[in-house]
Amino acid sequence: MHDSHAAHGHGGAHDAHAPVPNGTFILVWVGLLVLTAVTVAASVMFPGKVGIGVAMVVTPIKAAMILLWFMHLKYEKPVFKFMFLSAMLILAIVMGLTFFDYSFLGEGGHGGRI
Repeated sequence: MHDSHAAHGHGGAHDAHAPVPNGTFILVWVGLLVLTAVTVAASVMFPGKVGIGVAMVVTPIKAAMILLWFMHLKYEKPVFKFMFLSAMLILAIVMGLTFFDYSFLGEGGHGGRI
């Protein structure tokens, strides 16, 4: 008899995790809806820097929720989590440096130069 788990390099029951209950997915979905409402409300009530600041805090939280539960990163091996987080850290550094550079530009976008 052919064992499909062994043929594909899976260790069998040790690699499997219990299925995520539907209630968990519903709670995560409701949380995403609430956080989306917070972002929209902040952008309407506080346009500009405050609304953008709220969006920059809430958006990574929403992304983490999607990655952890809907994409099952929560149940992956630590090496995959480390690889993903390393890539996200590099991306955050590059984006942060871009925003840092842009923040020194003047109102007209010319950095005070004409």
